[in-house]
Amino acid sequence: MERRRVWTKQHAQVLTELETTGRYTAKRRYVELENEDCAPIVLEAYNWLVRHAPNRGLRPADAEYPVWVSLARDTAMLLEPGRVLLELEVDPAQLAFIHVGKWGMILNYSYIPADAADGERHRKLLSDYRVSDVTAYMSQFYPGIKREIEASWDRLFDERIQLGGNHQYGILW
Repeated sequence: MERRRVWTKQHAQVLTELETTGRYTAKRRYVELENEDCAPIVLEAYNWLVRHAPNRGLRPADAEYPVWVSLARDTAMLLEPGRVLLELEVDPAQLAFIHVGKWGMILNYSYIPADAADGERHRKLLSDYRVSDVTAYMSQFYPGIKREIEASWDRLFDERIQLGGNHQYGILW
């Protein structure tokens, strides 16, 4: 079977763990360390992703979160001190593709519209309630809007819906 080459920027300790044990799984504490004060916001999105990713059935029992990968070497994130760039060859069936723009909307607790008309309908709903997506999502006072926002996130995996280009990352377990 043909393999696909991908790249992932990781803390240098990940390389040490791979060299020592032969495997690595992403853990909650790593996400918390990486994101510091923003960790609760990021973890909410990551927890949703773990429950909805198309490749979630491949998740090992000891993996709490997927590993993010770049699909092209030149789109891998810039290195900084204490980081390494790992080049992997993986079975393409292990990858789930994540649209960068739509993932950004999820990280911002935003609604992903199905099309322009749906986007306009949602904007009118927010205007009628005089609320933003993030306020509706984080508040206990707009449960219907919050459910609508979260339900729209399934569009992350719908390749027919393109927002702001088609740049993608991948996730794997």
